[in-house]
Amino acid sequence: MTAPQVIFLTHSEHASAGAVGEAMQRLGLRTAMCCPMRGEPLPALRQGRAEGVIATVVFGGPQCLSEIERYPYLRDELAWVGAQISAGAPVLGICLGAQMIAQALGAAVKPHPEGKREIGYHPIHPTASGRGLIEEGFHAYQWHGEGFDLPAGAELLATGALFANQAFRVGSSVYGLQFHPEMTSAIMERWIASEGGSKQFRERPEAQRPDAQRAAGLLHEARVHAWFARFLKTWLTL
Repeated sequence: MTAPQVIFLTHSEHASAGAVGEAMQRLGLRTAMCCPMRGEPLPALRQGRAEGVIATVVFGGPQCLSEIERYPYLRDELAWVGAQISAGAPVLGICLGAQMIAQALGAAVKPHPEGKREIGYHPIHPTASGRGLIEEGFHAYQWHGEGFDLPAGAELLATGALFANQAFRVGSSVYGLQFHPEMTSAIMERWIASEGGSKQFRERPEAQRPDAQRAAGLLHEARVHAWFARFLKTWLTL
């Protein structure tokens, strides 16, 4: 019997599913990546659901939805994601992916009002609706300069200091996470050393310094991975 498959929608040449992919493999799920920015076609939809998969994870990337005219493939992705949400298919958005879910549902996605970026490990706090899902004292990895308004009908699950909306749920099968549960030390080092990453540390005093990120990773990475493993079972009702 073939194991169920989850599709990963990615937005960079060297995208890694990190701890997200590892958690799914431990549960016996197959995974496949699709990267439209490289010209790869989106999976066909049947009655609004991606054929041959049980769920979709939309990962982050360097793109900004406020500059969507620079990334025409994102318009196709937005329509594809929106169709799945309308059909009740399980969709998880991470960072840019959460912003895409919000925009597909009519909410605004925009830069921080002071032009700041959230980079590094930062605390997020559960709302009353999120207390059964996210515990107090939770620190998660961030790397973004845009945030989303809460879509109509969505439940806000977690908040943060710099970008207020950190996690939301729509119905029982659609979740948006502004933070990066897939983060591992290897991914973090690649982002820190990248040309775009090193620029942030030169130009942005609010960006958490690399050594501080490494120290925070030692404290929080394992807890985030354990949290995602529990979340995955809730999301996919496994």
